[in-house]
Amino acid sequence: MGPEAKFYQQIKRNFKSLSLIRIENSSLLGTPDLLVCNTSGNFCTVELKVTKSKKLRFSPHQIAYHVRHPHNTFILAKTLGPLPPNTFPISMYRGSRIRELAACGLTLEACCLGLDACRLMLEQVGSKA
Repeated sequence: MGPEAKFYQQIKRNFKSLSLIRIENSSLLGTPDLLVCNTSGNFCTVELKVTKSKKLRFSPHQIAYHVRHPHNTFILAKTLGPLPPNTFPISMYRGSRIRELAACGLTLEACCLGLDACRLMLEQVGSKA
């Protein structure tokens, strides 16, 4: 099992309040890895990334998807091995910031740090609060 598949298993174990659908799609390049539905019935997508450095790699199709769909899209990143200074092992970024994330990597300020904070943010997608 590859690092991204292991990361998905970790998310699945920790995000039990969310309905997660793993998208395996070779037809529509750039489609995010997860379709997520929260208990309010609101949907979002999540791209999973695993890295051993502060850099995250995105295909042009992944960038195009997030540029075209900037709302309720997220990139969830996990860093393996030694962490660069001022980084968390798990961080989440809004899809609307994918170009900045591709350029700056994990030095870009995340919208959430840690699994619990990421889960809470996805649980609140679409809420007015």
